[in-house]
Amino acid sequence: MAGTLKRLAVLGSTGSIGRQTLEVVRALPGRFKVVGLAGGSNTALLKKQAEEFSPQFVYYRDKKANTAFEDYQFLPMEEMAAHPDVDTVVIATPGGFGLEPTLAAVRAGKDIALANKESLVSAGHIIMTEAKANGARIMPVDSEHSAIWQCMEGEKTPPARIILTASGGPFRGYTTAQLAGVTAAQALEHPSWRMGKKVTIDSATLMNKGLEVIEAHWLFNIPFENISVLIHPQSVIHSIVEFIDGSVKAQLGCPDMRLPIQYALTYPERLLNTQLPRLDWDTISHLDFERPDMDSFPCLKLAIEAGRRGGTLPEVLCAADEVAVELFLSNRIKFNDIAKLVQQVLEQHENVFIAKPTIKDINTADAWARDRAMRLVLGDEPC
Repeated sequence: MAGTLKRLAVLGSTGSIGRQTLEVVRALPGRFKVVGLAGGSNTALLKKQAEEFSPQFVYYRDKKANTAFEDYQFLPMEEMAAHPDVDTVVIATPGGFGLEPTLAAVRAGKDIALANKESLVSAGHIIMTEAKANGARIMPVDSEHSAIWQCMEGEKTPPARIILTASGGPFRGYTTAQLAGVTAAQALEHPSWRMGKKVTIDSATLMNKGLEVIEAHWLFNIPFENISVLIHPQSVIHSIVEFIDGSVKAQLGCPDMRLPIQYALTYPERLLNTQLPRLDWDTISHLDFERPDMDSFPCLKLAIEAGRRGGTLPEVLCAADEVAVELFLSNRIKFNDIAKLVQQVLEQHENVFIAKPTIKDINTADAWARDRAMRLVLGDEPC
């Protein structure tokens, strides 16, 4: 119903997506009530957010911070996501931290603004089944999936093909030899988007786009062979949908995550937000497209292949990539080593691969992959 106050729990409120979510809430007074905030290690920022939004519940990892939040009820993220006082759960927690809260939210039949792609990548078969059974709505926050969702609105037939666009990151056009020398500081300079460190590095390797292919497969029930990736450096077209009759829809907008965040929060309404940017059509002289270079950026190919095979491989992919990205950011491996390390872990997982994993199997695969990745780097891999 238009104008109804939505009660939000923002999980990952101190991260990039969480902060931008709260920017949207500030810009639309009277539309939302923040009843839950869950942060990570940035306790100081979480405290400021709690003082501003006065949530009923908070979650923080550092238990030493108890005295800073004594005016709020501590609640684990899984309980917060399923709480009856919450209408919409924004899941913006990074990596594997999003899986259990997402499951809790879908089982409670919540509206879910999903920005954590790893949960669908690793357990899409379970999450989508639970969502259907419990009447939960998953509203994607990724700009590409939001674009597909918007293009599909009102359509009665499934798309023939979807095309996910990618900026190409800061190293578009680089050769493998050139990539060998790039630094973490260079990789964190994304040309289009404002994102957290992990997603920014994944964008530079094109791993992020591979994860989005898997996510699109589950969100829209599209076969992998009907999903493709196109490099579009201007980041104006966020995704393209082709229908069976040859008609094509595309969703366009400025590269600003607040746009898809707001669409997920206010759906099915569109609201005026004067703080959001508008495209200046007088300055757009051309829009460019090219195929991704999977030889120089093998993470994209690794992710798509893991998604096609399914089972525990997508979780192993995510876990190994998280370890590899952290090692790169701490200057312990080179940029090109990210893909090499992920590939090694995937190959070694063949002996323990599970085709139809449970949540327990997925968690076990996650721990296995992290341990194996570290052992490969440290040189003490077990026989």
